[in-house]
Amino acid sequence: MTDVRTTAVEAAIEGELRLLGPEVRSSPELLEKLLHPEFREFGASGRYWDRTSIIESLLAGTDPGPRPVVVSQIEGVQLASDVVHLTFDTENNGRRVHRSSLWRRTDDGWQMYFHQGTPFSAGEE
Repeated sequence: MTDVRTTAVEAAIEGELRLLGPEVRSSPELLEKLLHPEFREFGASGRYWDRTSIIESLLAGTDPGPRPVVVSQIEGVQLASDVVHLTFDTENNGRRVHRSSLWRRTDDGWQMYFHQGTPFSAGEE
């Protein structure tokens, strides 16, 4: 993927990084602002999440993996005027995950529409 840092890509990256922070993960208002109403995720755990279930899990503190998360190799491409695709890796207590997300611009700003995480081991990069 070729990283092209448009204003839209920068907004999606900012949203992605905010979603990894404890202040957003503990706030239903901030989560609802950043997650699209039709949000879906295929988690690194293999579990399927929708917006309601992921918000409930995050607020209950039952989402897998403690924080902080180390983010690396974040890249983005603007696919359309209102869609951005991000890819990046995370590491959390030795657990590494390739991540991919789609962000959509809405009347409420940029919101994550889809997310997928795939675990990988060192050397599988």
